[in-house]
Amino acid sequence: MAQHTRHIGLSLGADICWPICYEGLLKELDLKIPYGKDTLSFEVERVLIEPFNLMQPCKYDVVIDRLTHWYNTSREWIKKSILVNDLYVFNNPWSLQSMEKQTSYSAMMRLGIPVPETWLLPPKEYLESPDLHPTLKRYAKLFSLGDIGDKIGYPLFMKPYDGGAWVGVTAIKDREALRKAYDESGTRVMHLQKGVVPFDGFVRCIGLGPQWRCVNYDPDAPLHDRYRMDTDFLAAEDTRRLTEITMVINAFFGWDFNSCESLLSNGVWHPIDFANACPDSQVTSLHFHFPWLIKANLRWSIFCAATQRKMNTDLNWREYFDIAAKDISFDDKLAKYVKIASKRFDVDGFDEFCDKHLGHLDEVADNYFGSQEVQDAIREKVESLYPAHEHDQFSELFWNRIQQWRQQQRGIGAQ
Repeated sequence: MAQHTRHIGLSLGADICWPICYEGLLKELDLKIPYGKDTLSFEVERVLIEPFNLMQPCKYDVVIDRLTHWYNTSREWIKKSILVNDLYVFNNPWSLQSMEKQTSYSAMMRLGIPVPETWLLPPKEYLESPDLHPTLKRYAKLFSLGDIGDKIGYPLFMKPYDGGAWVGVTAIKDREALRKAYDESGTRVMHLQKGVVPFDGFVRCIGLGPQWRCVNYDPDAPLHDRYRMDTDFLAAEDTRRLTEITMVINAFFGWDFNSCESLLSNGVWHPIDFANACPDSQVTSLHFHFPWLIKANLRWSIFCAATQRKMNTDLNWREYFDIAAKDISFDDKLAKYVKIASKRFDVDGFDEFCDKHLGHLDEVADNYFGSQEVQDAIREKVESLYPAHEHDQFSELFWNRIQQWRQQQRGIGAQ
């Protein structure tokens, strides 16, 4: 029986706490997995940014990517490594590069998912270029912004068509507010999206591989309180619907790690934001939910590395569109979408692998998240974000919330 090491790379930007905990928990697991005729061990390493030969080897089996949605050098290294070296990466870099919110809204609307009515506006201002004025003079159609707002209905939201992190998002109640927001939008291309009002729930469903966590979300709260800590707030049917929609979105675009925000109104869940290239992963935002993320990240990356999972670079949207064109109910369509998505994520194979090889993860994680190493990682992250006079307060807050998670797991079983 041969001994082989699978190599996992972390492509990082400003991340601090989660890579420390990912590395620490993997070390504590001390995995020696029998797989076929081999025994597999796992090593993790942080990926460096450096010049590269387009035909050079790649030492990694899997890379967890947190950088390439904005850093081109790392993006191009990852794309090269997929094409030349069969590297598996979270997430598909071509999809991340081109599938902004505009694309994701359009595609999911075609599948019948109840995304609120959305319009795209030409920008208010333009950067000068030689062809700009002839183009606008010949083809730019005058329009009444107020009439568009009236047609959509108030309240509505203006937000960048490709934006993230709530940058440039404005709640608009009337024509005057709409005109003011548009005048201030500058060169950004903006969406107008119908507000979902009233709504009875706001949930962020986090998907990591075929693993899902629905979190009660409060966007108006301070960052450290947006992810609420209640875990028994959804009916089983609502949880199923949200996880299935998130699974379909992620499989459709080739995303291993993504989150989907949805609003509940009149019994219908309306996804409003689900093209998140770099979902929250820091303890300062996730706190109570942070250990779940680390465990989910480990399970999926270990499974992908052990099985030498291949990138699905051919997204094959036509099979979804063929279902969307059928004269059947949305529930029936969703069931067929889920069947495709489950196959793409190899849900059965993943569950079997975890049951066989990672059954001790929950126990090891419980001990690890009570360790000094985790406490120090929390402190380091807090010190990078908060003023000095708040370091003790927030370090203790996030540490205590993780201890509450540990207590809950012991009381109701691992999630």
